[in-house]
Formats: sequence, C-alpha cells, structure tokens
Amino acid sequence: MQPNRKKQIRIAVDAMGGDFAPREVVHGSVLAAREYGIGIQLVGPPEAIARELNRHDKQGLDITIVAASEVVAMDEKPSRAIVRKKDSSIVVATRQVHEGLADGVVAAGSTGAAAVAAQMGLGRIANVDRSAIACLMPTITDRYAICLDMGANVECDANQLLQFALMGSILCKGLMNVAEPRVGILNIGAEETKGNDLVKGAYKLCKENKELNFIGFTEGRDFPMGKVDVVVTDGFTGNVALKTAEGIANMVTHMLRQELLSDWRGKIGAAIAKPSFQALKRRIDYNEFGGALLVGVKGVCVIAHGGSKHRAIKNAIRTAKDMVNADIVKQIELTFGKVAAGSKK
Repeated sequence: MQPNRKKQIRIAVDAMGGDFAPREVVHGSVLAAREYGIGIQLVGPPEAIARELNRHDKQGLDITIVAASEVVAMDEKPSRAIVRKKDSSIVVATRQVHEGLADGVVAAGSTGAAAVAAQMGLGRIANVDRSAIACLMPTITDRYAICLDMGANVECDANQLLQFALMGSILCKGLMNVAEPRVGILNIGAEETKGNDLVKGAYKLCKENKELNFIGFTEGRDFPMGKVDVVVTDGFTGNVALKTAEGIANMVTHMLRQELLSDWRGKIGAAIAKPSFQALKRRIDYNEFGGALLVGVKGVCVIAHGGSKHRAIKNAIRTAKDMVNADIVKQIELTFGKVAAGSKK
C-alpha cells in the first residue's frame, strides 16, 4: 500500500492584475514556486504569460498557464465588469478555486474586482453575513495586528462586527499561532461609555461571546504598540485608518531621509545606520505583508496592492499558502456552525 502523501498546494494567480502585470506578477510567482515548493497557476492570455515566463529559469517548478482572454481594468465598476467579463483573468482564477483545481487565489490591482469575483464565484460561508477585508498591520512587537474590516463594508451593524471579531481571532490563531488573541473594538476611547450605538452594541455582543478573548475598546494608537492582536471596526473607519497609517509611514520615511541627507554628518550617520534603516523599512513595507485577506468566503483569497512588484506578489502567495495550511476557511465554517447551533437553543 502506498503511504498517504500530503497534497501539494496550488495557488491560482491573476497574472494580469496590478500596475506592473504581467511581468512583475510572473516574476513573483516564479520566486514563490521555487521558495515555497508549491504549484502556481498563472491566469491570463497564454502568449503574454509565456513570454514573461521565458525570462526565468522554470526548471523543476510546478507552474502552469490557465487561459483567460479578458482583463478587468482598474477604472471599471467591479460589479458590472465581473458580471460582463466572464473570461477575465480574475474571474477565471477564482473559478479555479471554486472548482477545486486550486487551493487559493491571489490577485493584485482592483480590490473591488477581486472581492466581487470571490463573493460571486465562491459564495459566503454559511451564517456569515458579510465578508471582510483583513489587513496585517505592523506593531512594535514581533507580530502583526490583524485589523478588519478595512473597506469591504462601509456600513455595518453590531452583529457583523461580532462576526468580524470571530473571523479575525481565527486568522490570528492560524497565521500568528496566538492561542488566545486579544480582540478589541476600535473606538474614540477605551471607556465602556464612549462611542456610538454601533460600537456599544458590538461591545455587548463581544463581551458575551465565549469564543473571544475580548479586551474591550481600543484606540487607534494602541494596536501599533502591540496592545491588541485583533482590531475590529466598520469598513469606512477601517479604510480611513489604513490609509492614514500608510500616509504616516511614508511621511516619516520621507522626512527621515531629508534630515539624514541634509548635511555631511547626517550622510555619515545614514551610512553607518543603513542596515537598521533597511530592517525598519522591511517592518513597515506593505511588500512584506503580501496583501489583504478576504475572509468569510468559501475559499482563500489574498488581494495584493495595485502597485505590487515581484517581492510583494511572492509574499502574497506565501500568505495564501499559510492560510491554506492553517485551514482558515474550515475553521471559520466550524466556528460559525457552532454559533448558529447555539442561537437555535
């Protein structure tokens, strides 16, 4: 009898998504296939993908091309484009997951298009009201904080924030190996009496839920300091917080460079401290995070930044691989099955 062998992970990649597709997407995919030992399905026009693949050494790598004749542009309305362009690269890549031919999908470019394709092509997990976008945010500790929702749902109710908390906790356990993730609701203050009706209602629900290690309200300055592992908010507030954090990181980096290069003393200091600056850049650079995670759908979906180059694409594929290995989708299904069963008693 042949021994059971673990099935090789396969990730479908939208080769035409992002500002630098297909060149940077193909490059990152080749790096991922080599470094992580996984199968890659590059989805898009075969001729264009093959041309880019020929620039790289593919020997021994499990990389295949899946044909798709259309592309969803950044300026197209996602819901309309996904319905109209059935043979677009993002739709076909998502279909690979739905049909069991791939274990996850990675797409750069239009967040809306990737989210709509996943929600239409994969469907939501039973008992999940809304899927959410989760982002890994850097902290002063050795692990990231998981923040959700970061833009999928502009308006939410208290029960949906509870669901985001549950999914965020599962992500943190699976991806960060944190046994009891500290979950907080983003608010204007830590006091229980502060905030609007939405966060007050979510506070009550999270506090009562036995699946969560709920620590209460958390302020925007708390999660960068490592005081909370999962930050829960509505998509409008979350997206504002995300873009503000990105802007501050870019501003500090720019100002630091200006000051260090302003005179000869600064230039000497910059040369001496270069390794430390490079390490700092890696800690706050979105290229290191890979991408945002769409949770609540029946499949692994990682959405990379539109400006992603090969390193970011490689890391997005790594994140998708890690989600598959942690069986995130199954864990969410089990948790929400228990929640539904408990609500019927």
